Amino acid sequence: MPLTDTTIRNAKPRGKDTKLFDGGGLFLLLKPTGARWWRLKYRFGGKEKLLSLGGYPTITLKEARERRDEAKRLTAHGVDPNAQRQAAKAELADNFEAVAREWFAKL
Repeated sequence: MPLTDTTIRNAKPRGKDTKLFDGGGLFLLLKPTGARWWRLKYRFGGKEKLLSLGGYPTITLKEARERRDEAKRLTAHGVDPNAQRQAAKAELADNFEAVAREWFAKL
């Protein structure tokens, strides 16, 4: 049965990690500390992988489902969502480094 916002808000942390499943591989991980993290379990290249989608309530149930659907679209087109995220971070770091070097050179 799909999750509802009320179910998520009323979920109490237990002594160990607890998973509340929504469907399509999406679940909410409840930590004993009270932290709540959206995770997506998917298969790519014959291997099971895990993608972190953000924390609740910063990422709402609706946003988590949208991110799940986007990740599923990527895997359907043969793109690993984790690899794409890492490539974007590396590109951002390269851009930052280039700007920092240019700024430092002008000093």
